[in-house]
Amino acid sequence: MLRETLNQALKDAMKAKDAQRIATLRLILAALKDRDIAARTSGDDRTGIPDDAILSLLQTMVKQRRESITMYEQGDRQDLADKEKAEIAVIESFLPKQLSEAEVEAAARAAIAEVGAQGIKDMGKAMGVLKAKYAGQMDFAKAAAILKSQLS
Repeated sequence: MLRETLNQALKDAMKAKDAQRIATLRLILAALKDRDIAARTSGDDRTGIPDDAILSLLQTMVKQRRESITMYEQGDRQDLADKEKAEIAVIESFLPKQLSEAEVEAAARAAIAEVGAQGIKDMGKAMGVLKAKYAGQMDFAKAAAILKSQLS
């Protein structure tokens, strides 16, 4: 389970005295705890959010850091951009291998065929299939753009 992997990685980083990795893992675990609490207050009585939701959380964290890097580089703060890049490297180490653009296009075609999508109105069904099969393996914003182009 991904949650145990993250906790073990934090312990290993603490033993290795890897300050950057410790800080990033603590950020991940804090965000995970926030999501767990939000899930509990919404009536979900599981012991925590499932792995696919954790993968989604990690992807969101990477996306946020990429946006920050752009802003820091525009503001001529390379030191902060480098810190964000180091965090991305740690976060991505817990994500499955990302699919290439060609693989995303093939997956989109397969999803369209699977749901029998005829046009844009069926895009939600195809996205549902992609999200179920490829959680954590693709950028769904890019996948949506590819689906849209294939359906129009």
